[in-house]
Amino acid sequence: MMTGNNPGWWLTTRRLRAHGTILALCLWFVYAWTLATPGLRDRNGNLKGGDFLHLYTLGLLAIAHRGADLYNMNSQAVLAAQRVPEAEGIRYLPLYPPQVSIFFAPLAHFSYGWALILWWGFSAVAYGICCYGVWRACPNLREQGKTLFLLALAFPAFFHLIAWGQTSAAALACFTLIFFLLRDRRELLAGLILGCLIFKPQLGLAAAIVFTFIGAWKIVAGAVLSAAAQLSVGILYYGIDPFRHWLRILWNVRTVLPLLEPKPYQTHSLRTFWSMLAPVFLPWRSAVSLVLYVMSAAVVLGLTIACWKRSPAVSLPLRYSALLFATVLVSPHLTVYDLVILAPAFILLADWIKCQPLTASTGWLGTLLYLGYTLPLIGPFSRFTHVQVSVIAMAATVVFLWQIGRKGVPPADLALSKMAGAGIGEGRNLPSNERYSDLPNKNVSASGKRFAHADSWCKAPSSTTNFRRFSSSPARRRIAASSLTSSTML
Repeated sequence: MMTGNNPGWWLTTRRLRAHGTILALCLWFVYAWTLATPGLRDRNGNLKGGDFLHLYTLGLLAIAHRGADLYNMNSQAVLAAQRVPEAEGIRYLPLYPPQVSIFFAPLAHFSYGWALILWWGFSAVAYGICCYGVWRACPNLREQGKTLFLLALAFPAFFHLIAWGQTSAAALACFTLIFFLLRDRRELLAGLILGCLIFKPQLGLAAAIVFTFIGAWKIVAGAVLSAAAQLSVGILYYGIDPFRHWLRILWNVRTVLPLLEPKPYQTHSLRTFWSMLAPVFLPWRSAVSLVLYVMSAAVVLGLTIACWKRSPAVSLPLRYSALLFATVLVSPHLTVYDLVILAPAFILLADWIKCQPLTASTGWLGTLLYLGYTLPLIGPFSRFTHVQVSVIAMAATVVFLWQIGRKGVPPADLALSKMAGAGIGEGRNLPSNERYSDLPNKNVSASGKRFAHADSWCKAPSSTTNFRRFSSSPARRRIAASSLTSSTML
């Protein structure tokens, strides 16, 4: 994108728009052509909707109150074939907790075709609302609405979300809500939303570790309460036995990974990265790849925790983006459709980069975002190279975010972030007249002219000189800071 403070960034708005248009047309034209067949099988012979059949079958079990069959692959295959004859011979490994079946029970009252259309609509609307909401919170991207729309439409992860009929749009909605709740310092509510990810517990692993290590106990407590309440719904509906079966399957999941990941080249996490990279002839191959996964995941989590501990010197968009990338990398099981949870990170980081001066860090970060966006398209090539390059790009993104946080921000930015920080607990030790919630909600300078958006985390250029001019005493610092936007550093 062409930026005011960063004119040297090589990705112009016109290029991004052109790339997004071409990519969106190619992806969706090919998919529409593949689906344009009579019946529920596409041109490749695959069932339309893919994984949605499993969700649909779970809804059928919920309607019949057959809790004993929630983790019986054979019974589910028979039921699916009875209701959807085109699904003959398709089997799925049941890993969802019991309450998920109750959620899909209303859709199971429809035929499979209509239920799939409704689910596609829900997923697309949820994805669109999340992208739109984050974009509206990014003042530096306000004029790039068309470009953002095209890039969101062409995002490979969104394409796979629809093609597979998966549940990742709900996870994206949770992560988007968590960001806004953290921005508003509603930590308990953010924890309650985080606990909703228990339907995909692997996506909540990184957040649970990070928030525990930084001592965000309200978030942790809210997550525990929310997860317990959600699991209780399944227990009340089916009894305790299905819940025990679910725990048993999770405990032994490593023994059934080949069934869970029949296409490892479509996975994008550190665990599968090392398992694909380890040579087949290597002794103790699985043990070596597991050790490498644990070590690399610990490094990624350590860098993410370091970013959060540097609050408020590191703004919330940077910290939260690092958390989202860490969520993808650390997840024990993550398929390409789960990458939709990175959509807020791409938008937030693009907005942050646009208002930064051109440096090596911002230049490389922009390049890494472009690579992280497009590289999932070439995931199938890892069948031959055994290197999932998207994982390398995402890990490098976390490293660069950590480096940006380690270098810190200029003194003016740091002082301002202490005044207007929106990080977890970062305003509690400030005097009441300096807290974020007590600052003006308008972007008015000392002369009464508005120069920045209320949601901006970028420093207004015209006010830097004023801040440094009046920075000789604490009182003058407060006067100078009050002339800046009240939420400059989130």
